This record gives sequence, structure tokens and C-alpha cells, in this order.
Amino acid sequence: MKLACELPDDVGRSLPLCSCAELARTLMGDGIVESISPQSVQHILASWKLKPWRVHDRLSPKVARDEAFRDIALDLCDLYTRKPIATERIVSVDEMTSLQPRPRTTETKPARPDNQPALLEHEYGHKGAWSLFAAFDNQTGKVIGTTRRRKRQIEFIALLELIDADPPKTVSAIHGVADNVSIHKGKLTRKWLATHPRFQMHYTPVHCSWMNEVEQWFSILRRKRLSAPNFADLDALGEGIRATWEPGKRRRFQFASKERGCGGLV
Repeated sequence: MKLACELPDDVGRSLPLCSCAELARTLMGDGIVESISPQSVQHILASWKLKPWRVHDRLSPKVARDEAFRDIALDLCDLYTRKPIATERIVSVDEMTSLQPRPRTTETKPARPDNQPALLEHEYGHKGAWSLFAAFDNQTGKVIGTTRRRKRQIEFIALLELIDADPPKTVSAIHGVADNVSIHKGKLTRKWLATHPRFQMHYTPVHCSWMNEVEQWFSILRRKRLSAPNFADLDALGEGIRATWEPGKRRRFQFASKERGCGGLV
């Protein structure tokens, strides 16, 4: 039981004691017993309701943040559930990074009858990557997006400028929801926000990106268009994203080519 409750690194063992067979080998190798079977080890551990091969992840906060989490969560819930007001907008902003075209070395073959699936070549080339900056309107479902080669404060500010240019001037408050990465709180970003009083930023609790609703749109985009990327280059990848949203639908994806990337509305 002592052996099963020890961390391998603490006692100089190179392998984790994650199975009954490994425990049995260690007991015999260290001369603790002459012979023991994995089944016997299993019975002993079961009598103590001990499963050393199981691991659960945990997050140890640096400071107590129960009250802070409650206050921030309530603020976000209020934003998400309040009745729409004509003079305000609520947008969730974030980034998808490393969006690669991944051109395949041989062409993809479509599915065929008799249970023959589509065939996607495993090997692919490298043609660079986009970072997609997007803002999801929590009340209308509209998305404002821009793709950039890098992820910095100036690229994030470019997204904020697209957001600022979209609603009419009658909108007096734009509530932005973002996580706590540095580009959302950096010096340049704070300076830009100070000169644009319509913007009021709301930051999610630490390690709670799931409270940012743009992540739902990212998930849809990834499943519907980016689950098996096979584009010739970055331009083709941008075209593929645009084609996700059919013309005439309430949601549309229109990009205008720029020197350093693409920008537009969804």
C-alpha cells in the first residue's frame, strides 16, 4: 500500500506505477516479496478502494477567488440574459490561431457506395497559417471577423476598429467580452479603449474561456469547415471560410483582401 501511494518521481522510479502488473514487478524487483501476481495486487488494492493508475486533473488557484468568480460570472450572466437595448451591443471576442491550409500531397477521393469512405491523404504540406480574430454579437448572431498572420495587440485593435465601425452612432455602449490573454489587456489596447468611450470590456474569470460565447461559433466553424483542411494556400483557406456561409442566408461571410490579411463581416 505504501508503494502504491508514492509518487514515482519522489522515490527515483523511471516508470509511473500505473498498473497492477507494474506494481507486481516492482515488488519482486525490489525484493519486497519473492513472488506476487498482478491479480493479487489488484485484490489488495480493491480492499482499500485504491486505484493508483487513475489521474484527475486539478487547478490550484494562486489566490482564493470564489467571490471574484461569483462577481464576474454574475456580470456576464447579466449581459447574456438581459433584454436587447437599441443603444447597446454585446460582443464576445477571441482568436483562433494556427489555421493552416494543409494542402495534401495527393488529391482527396470522395466517398463511394458499399461503405467506402472519403479518402484524405495523411501527408500534407505547410503554407503558413492565419490567426482568426472574431467578434460574436450575442443578441443577433452576427460575426465580425478578420484574419491576420500574427497575433498581437495591433491585430486585436484592428478587430476593435471593425467592431467600432459596424454599429450606428446611436449605439452608445459596446460591451466586449474577452478572456485574460495579454493582447486583450496590453498597453496599446488600453490606450485604444481609453480613446473610444463606447467600449466597456468585461473579462471572463481565469481559466473560464467557456464563458465566452464566441467559442461556440469557433466550434461550429471548426466542425463544419476546418475538421479536415485541404487548401492549396492561405488564399484558398480564406475562400473556404467564406464559402461556409451561403449567399442569401441571414449570416454571411464576406472578406475584403488586404495587404496583411482579410477582414469583413459574417
